[in-house]
Amino acid sequence: MKDPKIIVALDFPGHDQAIEFAKKISPDQCRLKVGKELFTSAGPALVEALIDIGYDVFLDLKYHDIPSTVKKAASAAAKLGVWMLNVHALGGVTMMQAAREGIEVVPRRPFLIAVTVLTSSGSTELKALGIDVPVLQMVTRLARSAIDSGLDGVVCSAQEAVALRTSLGDAVLLVTPGIRPEWAAADDQKRIVTPQQALASGASYLVIGRPITQHQAPAQALSLISESISEYV
Repeated sequence: MKDPKIIVALDFPGHDQAIEFAKKISPDQCRLKVGKELFTSAGPALVEALIDIGYDVFLDLKYHDIPSTVKKAASAAAKLGVWMLNVHALGGVTMMQAAREGIEVVPRRPFLIAVTVLTSSGSTELKALGIDVPVLQMVTRLARSAIDSGLDGVVCSAQEAVALRTSLGDAVLLVTPGIRPEWAAADDQKRIVTPQQALASGASYLVIGRPITQHQAPAQALSLISESISEYV
């Protein structure tokens, strides 16, 4: 069974654009990520449509609320048939454990991962929030809390992947946004690496958006990236 390492972020405003794009590429080469804007606009029907086309869907809504609410939301996501969903590790152990309980409503539960520190944030942003510790220390602390809470892995920068792989072990999923091929612009990401660097550092899956979705030939861009990481698949 194929296990594509690329998760394409569907950063589109609505259902039609997302479906049109999905039909230009292939489930054999990637999974798809549905985030807040698209889910708010298109809702569960889009997720179901993407699954019907053949895609594994990562529902990236970063749940962060009281435990009972997060448990119900995670349960609803699991019933949709998503492949993966996430929560904010800053929500705490009780909340993360509730989310883990929530996904047990289906025979084949989705992967549940936690966001540590957003890749758009650096030490300056953390200090503004009153968190006066190095980014890596905060990421490691939150990641350990997530795994101890029964989650499958974390979202992290590939720059933290080596340290997390060493401290958390081989079984933990490390999902890394902020990935940019050498030929792509950095955009608003601050802690970025290339696809090859990310996988070599221990990443399990790579979240890539604009370098593929805004490319004039998306299928070609996806193929180029897939070929560049073939030795890691």
